[in-house]
Amino acid sequence: MSKQSSHFISGTEAEIVDLGGGLKRQMLGYNHELMMVKVWFAKGAEGYVHKHRHSQVTYVEEGEFHFNIGGEIKVLKPGDSCLIPPFVEHGAVCPTGGILIDTFSPAREDFLED
Repeated sequence: MSKQSSHFISGTEAEIVDLGGGLKRQMLGYNHELMMVKVWFAKGAEGYVHKHRHSQVTYVEEGEFHFNIGGEIKVLKPGDSCLIPPFVEHGAVCPTGGILIDTFSPAREDFLED
C-alpha cells in the first residue's frame, strides 16, 4: 500500500462514511504501518464477529460496548480499551450508542478500497 494520509487531519473536515447498519467511519490518519479510525455506533448497532490479519487496539470514547474477543465477552465503557491479536475472531454490540477509536497495524488496506 503506497497511500498515506495528510500529516494533519481535521476532525471537522475528514469524510465520515456511512457503512450501514448504524455504523459510520472516519479515517484519522494512516500509512502502510499504522491506521487510526473513529467509528460511531447507533444505539443497538453491531460490529459483526470477524477476523483479520491486523493487530488492533480499540479505545472506548463514548457509550457501552459488549465486546466478544475469541469467545470471551466483556463490557467496556468510556476510558476502557482492548487488544485484538491477528486472526482472532471479534465483534461488538453497542446497546447505548457510542464511539470507538480503532488502531490497526499494519493499516487496513480494505478500508482504503473505495
